Amino acid sequence: MAKFTVNPMRFDPYKNLKFRVKWDGKYVAGVSKISGLVKQTEVIAFREGGDPNNVRKSPGKTDYAPIILERGVTHDLEFERWANKVWSLNSGFGAETSLKDFRKDILIELYNEAGQLVIVYKIFRCWVSEYQALPDLDANGGAVAIEHIKIENEGWVRDYDVTEPAEPAFNIPVK
Repeated sequence: MAKFTVNPMRFDPYKNLKFRVKWDGKYVAGVSKISGLVKQTEVIAFREGGDPNNVRKSPGKTDYAPIILERGVTHDLEFERWANKVWSLNSGFGAETSLKDFRKDILIELYNEAGQLVIVYKIFRCWVSEYQALPDLDANGGAVAIEHIKIENEGWVRDYDVTEPAEPAFNIPVK
């Protein structure tokens, strides 16, 4: 069976290096890393009293792991603004949390090497449980300063309306 239906000559799976994140209808600037989308379903083991020593298993609660977004520190305030909606220090009694809009649905879009949209996941009822504004700083280092947010969520689904695009063929002129 072919791995790709529209592009049956394609052999390689998609690479993990072209992606974008979108919330509030806008793309989020500079996201360089996203942790994997993981869901785990609890296993409930049981046996009846007259059963031999074998255990039966059934599914229990499903939990969706937090998602971590990382990017280089810049003057874009989107991570910090969202984190402050969950808890804002010195905002006054009763105004510490923005109950109206601290949760967001977000989109994670994956693109192929040609820049075509190939997969989209919708993540529901997200909120920031951890925000790191600055990493450890090191005067002897040479790394980029990275900020991150840890996003709790209540589930995700793949958008099946986004289908495999026909990949363009590049004609290289022969001299």
